[in-house]
Amino acid sequence: MPILVTANSEQWLEQVREEIIDPEREIVDPHHHLWRKRFGKDYLLAELQRDTDLGHKIEKTVFIECHAFYDKTAADYLQPLGETRVVEQIASESKISGGVEIAGIVAHADLTLAGTAPDKLDELLEAHRSMGGKLFKGIRHAAASDAEPEKLTIPGMAPRSLYSQNSFRDGIRMLAEKGLTLDCWHYHHQNQSFLDLARAVPQCTIILDHFGTPLGVGKYRYKADEIYEQWKKDILEISKCPNVVAKLGGLAMPDNGYMWHTQERPPTSEEFKTAQEKYYKYMIDCFGPERCMFESNFPVDRLSISYDVLWNAFKKIAESYSETEKKSLFKGTASKIYRL
Repeated sequence: MPILVTANSEQWLEQVREEIIDPEREIVDPHHHLWRKRFGKDYLLAELQRDTDLGHKIEKTVFIECHAFYDKTAADYLQPLGETRVVEQIASESKISGGVEIAGIVAHADLTLAGTAPDKLDELLEAHRSMGGKLFKGIRHAAASDAEPEKLTIPGMAPRSLYSQNSFRDGIRMLAEKGLTLDCWHYHHQNQSFLDLARAVPQCTIILDHFGTPLGVGKYRYKADEIYEQWKKDILEISKCPNVVAKLGGLAMPDNGYMWHTQERPPTSEEFKTAQEKYYKYMIDCFGPERCMFESNFPVDRLSISYDVLWNAFKKIAESYSETEKKSLFKGTASKIYRL
């Protein structure tokens, strides 16, 4: 999929700036990445704090693994420790920087290593804990897989059967035993497999990322209504699993099909709300605000929208909810789930 050179550039994003809505609203952003030279840019502490300092009251964030900073000198299964090591250092710097604090790390581990002798998963999890300390909150082992990865800007590369593998489920049970959470990222057509997984491991707190990523490119380009109707059925059933909580965001990725990244200017908060509000409202209706948390998914969603406009859109979407419900959506759920 083509991405305009201007997309994600400061000049392109600067075309749409808005007055901050409800600027004193306390926010925890539970989903962002850090990396070097992806989509032509670094996104490290300076870039994160540039975004979080645009006017919204972002108090803390949670870093989510993204295959960055891996230690290529280590054994394959231990390479994700490089990411935890670097992000822990960046998080320590954030605490004394005067800007937003990175308060949590969700690292990567190959959960299918459970049961190896000696147990490589146990070794890796304990190493993450040793390296990350109190910052280490959980694991994300992405399961996103599609038959046409060449059509996607950010193709998931997981085995299609990952959620059903016994070793993967054993790995999740180990997370639960250690008091760790599991973040899950997959595509909309994998929602039923995710439902089976969530039912099979009720002891683990599972965070559903990005609404289950409804795709809107390739063979899905002109099937938005059909996908949405099936998505609603899936989400209703998933919401009945009390161990699952939902992240509300990540729908501005190029693969969602809104094509904002190809336009002459990014969307306004009102345009974003008009295009996507139905997903947010339905998810909140099903899960309840106490099991939902807004997320930025930056800098991936930065390909389509600026940080300040995105959070303005979230605040517009949440306008009709009570103060207690807003506190859950913007801070409370994330703080509780990630033990911040």
